[in-house]
Amino acid sequence: MAELAALDKTARQMKTLSQALDSGRLGPVRRLVNTLTPAEIGSLLEALPPTKRLMLWGLVDSEDDGEVLVHCNEEVRESLLQDMDDEEIVAAAESLDLDDLADLFEDLPDTVTENVLKSLDRTDRERLEQALSYPEDSAGRLLNPDIITVRPDVTIDVVLRYLRLRGEMPDHTDHFYVVSRRNQYLGRVAVTRVLTSQLDTPINELIDDSQAPIVVTAEAETVAKSFADHDWISAPVVDANNVLLGRITIDDMVDIIRAQADHNVMSMAGLDEEEDLFAPVRRATRKRALWLGINLLTAFLASFVIGRFEIALEQVVALAILMPVVASMGGIAGTQTLTLIVRGMALGQVSASNAMALLSKEMMVGGFNGVIWAIVVGASAGLWFGDLRLALVIAAAIAINLLAAAASGVMIPLLLRRLDIDPALAGGVVLTTVTDCIGFLAFLGLGTAFLL
Repeated sequence: MAELAALDKTARQMKTLSQALDSGRLGPVRRLVNTLTPAEIGSLLEALPPTKRLMLWGLVDSEDDGEVLVHCNEEVRESLLQDMDDEEIVAAAESLDLDDLADLFEDLPDTVTENVLKSLDRTDRERLEQALSYPEDSAGRLLNPDIITVRPDVTIDVVLRYLRLRGEMPDHTDHFYVVSRRNQYLGRVAVTRVLTSQLDTPINELIDDSQAPIVVTAEAETVAKSFADHDWISAPVVDANNVLLGRITIDDMVDIIRAQADHNVMSMAGLDEEEDLFAPVRRATRKRALWLGINLLTAFLASFVIGRFEIALEQVVALAILMPVVASMGGIAGTQTLTLIVRGMALGQVSASNAMALLSKEMMVGGFNGVIWAIVVGASAGLWFGDLRLALVIAAAIAINLLAAAASGVMIPLLLRRLDIDPALAGGVVLTTVTDCIGFLAFLGLGTAFLL
């Protein structure tokens, strides 16, 4: 219900924006924009055609420019940056936290990156350069060095006096991190424990060492899974020597999880999750042409299989009429299994250790469904054409193809992953080819053997 309400809210905002922009009344648009978060503005910008997008972008408060850019996909961000002058880009970058700036930095024009670095103080510049030295999809790119650390030998009273002197705490601070004199991570202390304990209580009596720190080179997807599994709000990040470098917070993990979901959905159609909804026609055509071409080759392969049974198709027209049924049933069954396995891979639940158990289970499901739908389709075909032999042929072909689809749905993504090919991107194309070819081969081969 909450998701539907959010979608309805976005639809209403889009309608209001479009009507106001069409009429040239920018006052209502400006008032609406001022009520939105940077993430909501970014989502609306992605949903608008280029002309209206630039009009809306011009009404965004300059103080929010950096945050909005972070929440746009790469192609939309690139188009907005092209509309900004160097001074505006530098000002937008200066307003960002270091982890967000690291995410944005490599998309900035070369003409302004040096100016952005010069605008930072020495400490922040060194921290940014360190963050950029880590791989793009690693914990090092996500960490924020703005943290509160305490020593184990001080008391609660000392910590509270330090906090009053500091005046504020970083967002999403649910724990203080306890470090040694060499800044090595020892554990954490919950803010609630600090606020509710006696003033003379030493920190070392409150240390919680149950949360293992995240190594700075860990993959972002692994970190996101840990957050989801343990309901963390924040987590410490350390280097190979256990030196505390910073922390990762839940807001960054939500972005990672959303990006993973976008990738899986878009990859199923051979698309890039960063593609602009209103990308130029030429660019969109070029990107999609590759997978259309690959699909064409696989379609020709299926056609080649059909061509081997030209005589049977000429003599038994019913075979041509019923061919799509066999291919469709296999395709759907295979896609169900493929989606389950790809999702399991994304969650780290599928590996070589349980592959055979998964294959056995899916083969049993395919076998049972094969028997059920073989009876249904065979009976339907028999009543339609009044031919018992044809009914038995298509029933057998359905059963064979559903078994093949189950096996393919498990084995294809495992094989693709071993070849370092994204199963979400290529699995659907390969699976469709396999189920089509096996379905046609089984149906037309059995038809040739028993109907001619």
